[in-house]
Amino acid sequence: MLRRVSVFLDVMGNLLFWAQFFSVVVAMKIAVAGKGGVGKTLIAGGIARGFVDRGLKTIGMDADSSPNLGLTLGLSAEETRKIVPISDNQPLVETKTSTGYSGVYNLNFSVDDIVKQYSVPTPLGVNLIVMGTVRTMGAGCMCAPTAVIRALLRHLVVEVNEAVVMDLEAGVEHIGRGTARQVDDLLIVADSNLKSLEIAKHIHDLASVAGMESLRLIGNRVMNDAQREAIQTFADQNGICVAGYVPWDQKVIESDMLGVTPLKNKDIEAVKTIDGICELLLTKKG
Repeated sequence: MLRRVSVFLDVMGNLLFWAQFFSVVVAMKIAVAGKGGVGKTLIAGGIARGFVDRGLKTIGMDADSSPNLGLTLGLSAEETRKIVPISDNQPLVETKTSTGYSGVYNLNFSVDDIVKQYSVPTPLGVNLIVMGTVRTMGAGCMCAPTAVIRALLRHLVVEVNEAVVMDLEAGVEHIGRGTARQVDDLLIVADSNLKSLEIAKHIHDLASVAGMESLRLIGNRVMNDAQREAIQTFADQNGICVAGYVPWDQKVIESDMLGVTPLKNKDIEAVKTIDGICELLLTKKG
């Protein structure tokens, strides 16, 4: 009898442990920003793939004005080109926002069906949503595509109970104050170029004003100690926490030239480093 009780307690203890673990990490929300051309999409894709490898159901959200997260997640160029961004899907936008009156939009609608119907499965196990660009309009403007994108963005950040990785444009204004505090981490990608670092600081400052608390810089394409030191010095001078340094890797360049995502090769040093950053995020969350 005592043995049965002991086994039961052991089983329940293990179940409680794993339930506690997954209740902590299942709702990870990560946003990735940075200057164009610094490699933030590879970082976003690597983090998303890392979540999938650790058993988390993951949505990848491409909000860049030049969306290519699909390629990084293993889709072909042809498959990626076929994806219509949510903001450009006029029938969908009209279905959600039309009132029958010109210039008057319905702003009270659900978007959970968009996640189910318009997310695209990728070879790396991440479900991809291509959002399109949220265009900044004049004060008081609530154009229909912007309304849908903002509602979907808020839904993904606040309501979806799974891992979400957002590949953003160079700026975080379109996250909005109402959802900013729900993002677990904003990862700001930069290389050692001063222009890149200055934009990283600008993003950091904008995010701080928007209410984000966990802001981390990732130094990318770092070729040597001098570049690493330049990034670290800039971060120290501006009070920015550094999450890690991803080395410059010729294998990443070669994979991109062949049209094959580098993330399929886990032996690439840059890919290993990104996966290590993913582990750091989960450890911090736990």
